[in-house]
Formats: sequence, structure tokens, C-alpha cells
Amino acid sequence: MHKLFFTFSFFFLGFLYQINAQQSENSPYSRFGVGELADNNFNHIRHMGGVGSATIDQYQFNMLNPASYSYLNMYSFDIGVFAKYNSLQDSKNKSSVWTGNIDYLAFAFPLRNPVSDLYEGKKSKTKLGMAFALMPHSNVSYNILSTSKDSLSGTIDRTYIGSGGSYKFLFGNSVKYKDFSFGLNLGYLFGKIENQKNIDFVDLPWAYQNRFGTDYNISGFLWNIGAMYSKVLNEKEIEKDKSKRSKILSFGIRGNSAHGFSTNSNNLEYTIQQAPFNVTRDTIQNVKDIKGKGSLPGEIALGINYYYGEKWNIGFDYQYSFWDSYFNDANAEKKGSMLNASRIGVGGFFRPNYKSFDNFFERVFYRYGVYYQTDPRSVGGEQIEGYGVTFGLGMPFVYQRKISNINLGCQLGQRALSLPISEKYVKISLGVTFNDDEWFLKSKYY
Repeated sequence: MHKLFFTFSFFFLGFLYQINAQQSENSPYSRFGVGELADNNFNHIRHMGGVGSATIDQYQFNMLNPASYSYLNMYSFDIGVFAKYNSLQDSKNKSSVWTGNIDYLAFAFPLRNPVSDLYEGKKSKTKLGMAFALMPHSNVSYNILSTSKDSLSGTIDRTYIGSGGSYKFLFGNSVKYKDFSFGLNLGYLFGKIENQKNIDFVDLPWAYQNRFGTDYNISGFLWNIGAMYSKVLNEKEIEKDKSKRSKILSFGIRGNSAHGFSTNSNNLEYTIQQAPFNVTRDTIQNVKDIKGKGSLPGEIALGINYYYGEKWNIGFDYQYSFWDSYFNDANAEKKGSMLNASRIGVGGFFRPNYKSFDNFFERVFYRYGVYYQTDPRSVGGEQIEGYGVTFGLGMPFVYQRKISNINLGCQLGQRALSLPISEKYVKISLGVTFNDDEWFLKSKYY
């Protein structure tokens, strides 16, 4: 167990370093709102189209719906990384870039170890689970050049640059009684976002070039709740024949109200002239420590999953976000500047034979999924839309005599195809889940 804590501590420090050192993609739509929102699904769910509202698992946990923690039977430490190829295209130009980073760090565990129940010869109707996670909330990254010509000034270059993002630390608890479970996540949001606009008069020698910059820190508290109901449909059949596969139907609901946040921003505006042997800078405005407020949207989601033992699974997920209540003083965005958004996902897995001893590939999870989503942002009154397909492999391995998993998968997506700048991307993600059943284990001998 101490090795798992060492591993978590090592990657936790590495994650904090990457917050300031990450290479980011070029996404012009991240200029609006608080940036591109991160996917809150862990990799094993992400590769199934993101059907996390009703996903339950004994060995890998689901941060999307906190009610799932109490289904865990083992300590679970999960780390995710990704590499992404992003391609932007307008009517004349095309730009592409590879990026990558740590995606999330998290661990969860049951508060009562099932092995202890075996030692004591009893089975409790109540289960408790707890989880911690550090993960991105949003990312701002764009670098766009717009060129125009004027009869008096000649060529004018306008450059728009943005960087930074927000992150969150989450702590969750869950309780399960018989077939029902409930959970709550509490979190802290923090980060820094910078936006800059440069205007350069290319054809005018020694002209004063304009610079406009805004940066702000964001902080606030987050929360979301979830509930699940799971039912074994063939329970009597299993009692008669233990070799029968269980048929489980699970329902999930999760949501939160609007989250308020605070901002502290700085505005800087100046001109700069580069003449031979001399650089002149004239500050027009420099205002610091501007206090502001904002609000992130409320959200509700529903899901349903069907499990046929360890053989296969299929799930459906629907999410709706109330972005019309969003506002951000630091970004000069008022209520109504965003549109309500939704997401639909369908996916599952197929596993040929988890009991196979001589064929590794029969024990592998083969995951698949599709999704469609609308974005809260719009261009020219047209809301951004996107869709994609996902697939992946869940590969079991033995670590310290415990079964753990490597989740490797790919996401192919595109959005804004009918807008001036369209985007296509390929995201390759890798997750590793380490399990341990000695957490909170009572000794059999005293």
C-alpha cells in the first residue's frame, strides 16, 4: 500500500508542475467562457462514449456520478494521460498541432473492506465509498492572426492570443443501501486565464503598435450530487445455478445548481514604437486587482446501463447544461451570452471470456461509443455542434498479485463544420488503474 501512496504523491507533484508547463492546442473557441471544458469521464468510461451517469464497477470508479463510489470492492488509484492531434480549417488556411499532458489523478476506496466481511462471516446491507481527484476543469489556448488592408494604413495584422485554464480538486462520499446509492462531490476551483490582442501596422514605418491584455485569477467552490439504482434481474435464477451470468440494470441521475466564482483581474493597454536604436512604450491604461464575480451553469444528467455479466454492456447517457445563466465579469460576458447545451452518448463493452487462462485477448474489454453534443458558444447566431466516435481496450494485468487495468483508447471527433473555422481532432488517451484489496482490512488473527 505504501507504494501506491508514493506513486500518487509522485504523480500529484508532476501534475502541479504540468499545470504551468503544459503545451496547449490552438482552439479559437476557447476565447469564450472559461475556455474548453475538460471531459470529466475517466478513460474506461470515455472510451464508451462517456456514458458515466449510470456506470458501476467493482474495480474502476466513476467520478462523474459520486453515487458510484460505494460499488467499489477495492482501493483504486487511477491516472490518465493523453495525446491529441487538433486540426483547424477555414476557407483558405489549415493549421494542425499535437499536444499532450496528464489528464487526471484520482483514488477511491470502500470504507469497509469486503474481505473483512468474509473473515467475520457476514454481509452488510450498507456500503460506503470515498474518492479524491485532481483534474482540469477548462483550458484556454488560441493564437489567431487576422490580416486586413486599409487605404490609408496599408496592411494591418490583428493577433489574438490566449492561455491558461482552470483546475479542480474534488472530494466525494457515497453510501449504498441494498439497491440504492447516493453520493456527493465537493470541490475547489482555481486557475488563471490570460487574453491578449495585438494590432500591428505592418506597412507604416515606426508606427505605434497597440497592445491590449487582460489576465484574471478564478476561484470558487463546486458540488454535485448523484443517485443510482441497480437491480439484478435474474436473482432467483442465480440462486439456483451459480454459473449463470447476472443480468443487471442500473439507473443513474446526477446534477448540480449554478456555481458562483470570484475573479481578480488586471487590465493593461499600451502602445509600442520600434524605431532604429530606440524602443518607445507608452502606457495608456494599467488597472490592477479588479474584483469580479461569475457563475457556472447548473446541470442535470440521466443514464441507463444494462450488464450481461462480464460478457457485455450497453449504456445511454443524456446531459443538459443551463448555460444561459452563465456570466463572467472578468471576461465582460453577461447573462444570455451563452446558449444552453446538451450531450447524448451511447456505448458499452464486449469481453469474450474473462475466465480464459491461455488467451489474453479474450480477457480484454473491447469498448465502443458514439456521442453528439451542442456547445454553449455560438458564431453569428449559429450554435456550435459536434460529434464523434470512441473505442478502446481495457487490458488487465497483475500488479503486486492484484488485478489492475490499462485502458488505451481513441476518440475521433469534429465540430463547427458549418462555421467559418471548423475543427477535427484525434485524441489518444491512456489510463492505468491500480487495485488493492488490503485497504481497511481487519486482521483475521489477533
